[in-house]
Order: sequence, then structure tokens, then C-alpha cells
Amino acid sequence: MADAAREQWQPFSTLNFVVEILPDGDSKPLAGAAFSDCDGLEISQEVKTLKEGGNQNRVHRLAGPVTFGQLTLKRGVTRGTDLWKWFDRSLANPALRAGITISVLRHDKSEWGRFVLSRCLPIKLKAPTLNARDGNVAVEEIQVAYEAFRWEDKSDA
Repeated sequence: MADAAREQWQPFSTLNFVVEILPDGDSKPLAGAAFSDCDGLEISQEVKTLKEGGNQNRVHRLAGPVTFGQLTLKRGVTRGTDLWKWFDRSLANPALRAGITISVLRHDKSEWGRFVLSRCLPIKLKAPTLNARDGNVAVEEIQVAYEAFRWEDKSDA
């Protein structure tokens, strides 16, 4: 009985994730890249406080503007130079945006859910320390500004 309950409940894990970047106008995502860290998936809403005249014991709280964080992907290894090319393309055309999907995987590699970021713009790309023993094309850090994101739950799928 305990084994059946353990199999049904799988904790949300941040250990396994896949990042896919699809620049606007492209038909396929950038070449695969794996990152060790993914940070900056955040949304916050400002609160506006209004005081009611004559009522000293109460304030009204109203929802204000929404702001989003900046995605930071660290210690990436890629099979090509697509991330560098994407950054160059966005420098040449600042209106160019991309969609980014970050899929969170279960231990069996099936998809738990995904963060979908829209209208993404790369804002920082940092090269790694060069090491002759390492044959990988790497990215130490890439930062991306995004205009919105949402969570798509796949846990029931």
C-alpha cells in the first residue's frame, strides 16, 4: 500500500530541465544546449494603497502593475554557436524576439510541466574561461529579459 502511494506522488523536482529557444520567424528551435542553472523565473505585482478620507482604521489595497524577472541560464554547453548567433541577430535587429520554453522533467524524463516565456530578448552573454582540455562550445552565462510567462501543468498528462 505504501509503495502504491509513493508511486502516485512525485515531488516537483528542479534537478532535470530542458531549455528550448525559438526566435521569432524561425521554424525550428536553436541547437540544443544544456545548462546547469536556471534562475529568474519570477512575477510580482505592485500593490497600491489608498486611504479613505475620514476612515483612519482602514486602507484599500489595489492591484498595480505586474513586473517580470530576468532569466539567467548558467554554465551552458552547446553543440554549436546558435546562442551567439541569436545574440548577434538581436543586436542587429533590437525588435527581434524569441519564445523560450523551460520543461521540468520527472525522474523518468517525462515532462512534469513547463514555463513558457514570451517576447524574450537576450541582454547579456558571457563567454567561459577558455580551457584547451575541454572540447565543448560553452556559454558561461546568458541573461534574457522577457515580457510575460506562464506555467503549463503537464502533471495529469
